[in-house]
Amino acid sequence: MNNLIYFKYLFVMAGVTYLIRALPFALFTKQIKSKYIKSFLAYIPYSVLTAMTVPAIFFATGSVISAAVGFAVAIGLAVKGKDLITVALAASAVVLIVDLIL
Repeated sequence: MNNLIYFKYLFVMAGVTYLIRALPFALFTKQIKSKYIKSFLAYIPYSVLTAMTVPAIFFATGSVISAAVGFAVAIGLAVKGKDLITVALAASAVVLIVDLIL
């Protein structure tokens, strides 16, 4: 690829990325008062993180079964209120054990 085309694409992508981040600041100058919109915006980071993480969980191991068991253990420990390092280590250990068994 020649350098001129590369830099054209680079500047277009940088401009689009900047606009996506800067437009909300320019358009919404007043504070948002709607409880519905505030709650919707509050859950966006969690939903995006989940959408990126959950599919990766099932393709990170060689077996979907071990991934599903590890995911179930992680969900169970998280629901019980365990801290992040405990959840991550326990889920990883369970995946390793199930992979060794299979």
